[in-house]
Amino acid sequence: MLGCVTGNARGDQWPGSRVISAQKANTANAFSLTGLVLSTANLYTATQPGGTLFGLQASNPVSTDVAYRGDPSDYGQSDDPMVGGRIGGINVFGGGLALYNSQRQLIGAVGVSGDSSCADHNIAWRTRNNLKLDFVPGGVSGDPKRPDNIVYDIVTQPGFAIGVSASGWGHPACSPAATQISTQLPVVQ
Repeated sequence: MLGCVTGNARGDQWPGSRVISAQKANTANAFSLTGLVLSTANLYTATQPGGTLFGLQASNPVSTDVAYRGDPSDYGQSDDPMVGGRIGGINVFGGGLALYNSQRQLIGAVGVSGDSSCADHNIAWRTRNNLKLDFVPGGVSGDPKRPDNIVYDIVTQPGFAIGVSASGWGHPACSPAATQISTQLPVVQ
């Protein structure tokens, strides 16, 4: 799992995003296989009430001993006390992607948090691509060039607060810009 900060001072990023990004990486790593990869965005619909994976997000709690050990002034730094620990946790919205090397072996995951979950997904995607760890096998997105991409197929039905995903792998749209960016992400190797 990878972690970093994007600012120089305490107020430059959301402190809560540190653990969320680690959860996203843990989830993407835990629910991806040699032949099937799931991004955290792909899990959104399946974990909603009535979904086939409802309750998944409560199945593997965060290890608070790992998440909050050490000196908080070291959080987000290269010597973050969470590095090397097993954070656990399950996160079921965009921002977590599995990492695959050129032999198509799952070697870990990246988790991004700090913006909308849709933007987090797009940033994680570009990060994985820049690391050249995007030799991704088949996924559920319906797009063979972007097999674990975020799927925007949730349609709200009249009289229902929660929409329905045609594929069963849908994620809510966050903004028109994030949706458009997701269609232009680099293709996987």
